[in-house]
Amino acid sequence: MIPGNLIAASQSPRADARTVIIETGMDRRSFLKSVSLAGATVALGNWSWPGISGAANSSASAPTPSWVDKPMRWAQLTLVEDDPGKFDLQFWLDYFKRTRSDAVCLSAGGCVAYYPTRVPFHHRSAWLGQRDVLGELVTGCRKLGMVVIARTDPHATYDDVQAAHPDWIAVDAAGKPRRHWASPEMWVTCALGPYNFEFMTEVKKEIMSRYQVDAIFINRWDGSGMCFCEHCQINFRKASGHELPRSSNPQDAARRAYILWSQQRLFDLWRLWDSEVHRLNPDSCVIPNTGGGANSALDMQRIGELAPTLIADRQARRGLTAPWANGKNGKEFRATMGRKPIVGIFSVGVEEPYRWKDSVQSEAEIRLWVADGVANDLRPWFTKFSGVLHDKRWLKPVEEIYRRYARWEKYLRNETPLARIGLVYSQQTAWFHGSRVEDHTLGWYQALIEARIPFEMVHDRLLDAVHLGPLKTLILPNIASLSERQCAQLCAFVERGGGLIATFETSLYDEWGVKRQDFGLADLFGVSFKGRVDGPMQNSYLRLEGSPQTGGRHPLLAGLEDAQRIINGVRCVEVEATRPLPHAPLTLIPSYPDLPMEKVYPRVLKTDVPQVYLREPGPGRVVYFPWDIDRTFWEVLAVDHFKLLRNAAMWATNEEPRITVTGPGVLDVTVWRQQASLTVHLVNLTNPMMMKGPVRELIPVGQQEVRVCLPEGVRPKKVRLLAAGKSPRVQRSGQYLSVSVPSIFDHEVVAIDF
Repeated sequence: MIPGNLIAASQSPRADARTVIIETGMDRRSFLKSVSLAGATVALGNWSWPGISGAANSSASAPTPSWVDKPMRWAQLTLVEDDPGKFDLQFWLDYFKRTRSDAVCLSAGGCVAYYPTRVPFHHRSAWLGQRDVLGELVTGCRKLGMVVIARTDPHATYDDVQAAHPDWIAVDAAGKPRRHWASPEMWVTCALGPYNFEFMTEVKKEIMSRYQVDAIFINRWDGSGMCFCEHCQINFRKASGHELPRSSNPQDAARRAYILWSQQRLFDLWRLWDSEVHRLNPDSCVIPNTGGGANSALDMQRIGELAPTLIADRQARRGLTAPWANGKNGKEFRATMGRKPIVGIFSVGVEEPYRWKDSVQSEAEIRLWVADGVANDLRPWFTKFSGVLHDKRWLKPVEEIYRRYARWEKYLRNETPLARIGLVYSQQTAWFHGSRVEDHTLGWYQALIEARIPFEMVHDRLLDAVHLGPLKTLILPNIASLSERQCAQLCAFVERGGGLIATFETSLYDEWGVKRQDFGLADLFGVSFKGRVDGPMQNSYLRLEGSPQTGGRHPLLAGLEDAQRIINGVRCVEVEATRPLPHAPLTLIPSYPDLPMEKVYPRVLKTDVPQVYLREPGPGRVVYFPWDIDRTFWEVLAVDHFKLLRNAAMWATNEEPRITVTGPGVLDVTVWRQQASLTVHLVNLTNPMMMKGPVRELIPVGQQEVRVCLPEGVRPKKVRLLAAGKSPRVQRSGQYLSVSVPSIFDHEVVAIDF
C-alpha cells in the first residue's frame, strides 16, 4: 500500500508543503526537555548521549536476524542503468560460485529501479523492458545458497519528481534547489524530509514484500551536505528553537543543536525503515552505509547498539593513505560493535577524487588492502560497479584471495582479540572541539604498527570497567573533549593498575568543546594548565636527561643512548607541575632562529622545563606529553619520535609482552582467539609505496621470530603456517611458544590449535 498522502501529493504538484512535513522525531518540548541545548544541560556539561538524543522516544532495536554471522565472503554487483540490456547475468552467478562468495548485495532501487516497480516516481531503468533483473539475480543467488541483500540509493532523483514534489529536493544556503554535481540532469534529494521518510519507505517495503531479501543495504542515505529546504527549516526550528545555522563553529548554539538534531532525524529514519522491513520479513533488517572513526557524522555508540552487523565502506587507498587504514576501519567499528560481525568493502578500482569507477587496481594493492582488513576481523566484500566489464584483470586475483580465505575460514571466525593496549578515538572531540583530531590518532597508529604492538581502538564513551577489562594501557591522542564522568572513568582505570598515555590538550575541554580553566585530568597528569598554547614552534629541541643521582636514563629514552638532543614538536601546552618530579627525561630547548644560517645557534642551552611527565600513582602508570608528539610524528615520521612513542607504550603497560615479533620489515601484527585455536596475523606492509599508493608489487620479508603467550591452561596440539601450508619450527618455554616464520609474502597466519 502507498500512503494516501503520498498519492495525494503526487496528484498535486504544488501541494502545500506544510501538510507533508514529517514529524517522526521528538516534538519541541520533549526535545528541549532531554537536550536543553540552549540551557542548563549544555552549561552543566551533563553528557549522556541517550539523554541528548531522546532515547525515551526510541523503540527497542529489532531482534538480530539469524543469518548475520554466517557470511564470511561478500560480493556486490552495482548495476548501471543500461546494464539490463547488456550484462551477462550467468557470468556473475558463475563468478560468485568460483569465488565461494556466501553473501551478495544486489542493486534494487532508489535512483534507478531494476525491477518493475509500482511506486509512483520510482524511476525504472530505461533498459529494463519487460525484465525483472533484480528478481533474476535474487533467484540465481538463492540457488547458490547465498545470503542476499538489496541495495538502494536515495540521494538523487529526476525532473518529474522535482516538478511534482519540489519540497523533496535539497536546497543550498542561498535557497536554491540543488542540481546533482556529477549528473546535472538529476536533483539532489533531502535526506531528512519526506523523500526519505515517505517515498523511500515505500520503495523498501515494495522490495521486501516482493523478494523477501535478507536485508536492505542503504547507500548515500544520510544527505549530501546540509539542506536548507522548508522541511529542514521548520522541523529544526520546532525541535530546537533555533534557525538553521550558517556558522560551522561548533560553539555556536544553533550549530551544536544541528549536530544533534540531524543525527536524531537519521536514527529515527533508520528505525522507521528497519521496523517496516522487519514487519514484512521478521528475519531481516536494514543496513545503513554509515559509521567509522572520530570524523563519522553519526554516533558510533548508538550505531553499535542498533546495528546487528555493519559494513565499513572504505574501499581503497587514496592519496597518502597508509595500507593499514583498512585494519583501522575494523578496529574503529569493533570498538562499538563488539563481537557483532563487521564487513569491509574493497573496490577493485582506483579510489581517487577523480572517480575512475571503471578502473582496476594493481593485484598487489588489492591483496594488501584486503589482507590488512582480514587480519583485523573485517570480512571481505568486493564491489564492482557496472555489470559490463571493461577490464578483467581483477577477476583472477579476487578469486584467488577469496578461495584462500575460504580455506582459512575456521581460523577467521574470531571470538576475541588478545591485544592489551587501547587507542582511544573521540567523536565528541571532532564534533564540538574541532581541529584535526585524526592526525594525532594516525601518528599513534603508525607508531604502534612500526613497533609491532597489537592494539585495539576504544570509543571515548565506552570507558567503563567492562569495556576496558581486557586492556592494560589506554592511549589518549589529544582527546581534548572529555566530560567529568569520562575523566573519573580514566582515573578509575589507572587506580585499577592500568597505564595511561596522553598528549597535548587532552581533557582541557569539556564534552561540549568548552575550554576548562584546567585539565579535567590535572590530578592524574600531575600538572596544571598555565593558560597558553604555544605554536607553531620553529627550530625547537628536546634535551635528553640522565638521572642526577646515577646518570642512567629512563626506559622512555631506550634506543636514544647516543643522542644528546632530538627535535621537538610543533605545538605545546604550557603547564606547571603540581607535585615534585624526581626526574624529567626530556626538557625544553626553546626555539631559536633558523635563518640566516649565521644565526642558527641556541640562545638557551638548558632549561628545567619538562616535556614529559611520568607518574606511578599506586599500581598504575601515567605518561603525559604536553606537546603534539603524535601529530608531529604523523607529519614528519621522525624516528626519534617513534622511539619515544614506542617506549611510552611499553613503560606504561608494565608487563611482559604477550606477543613479540622480531625480524626485518614493517608488519601489522594482530592476535586472536577462536573457539579452539589462537592465531597471529602477520601482514607484510614493507614496500616503498607504503605511504603513497598504489603498491606496484609485493616484496617478501625474511625470517620472523614469533613469541606468543598461550592462554592459561591451554596445551597446543598443532601449529601451522596457513599461507606457507607448513608446520614451522616450534619451541616452548612455560606459557610461551616461539615459532619461526621463514618468510612472508603478503599475509601469513600462525595458527595454534588447542
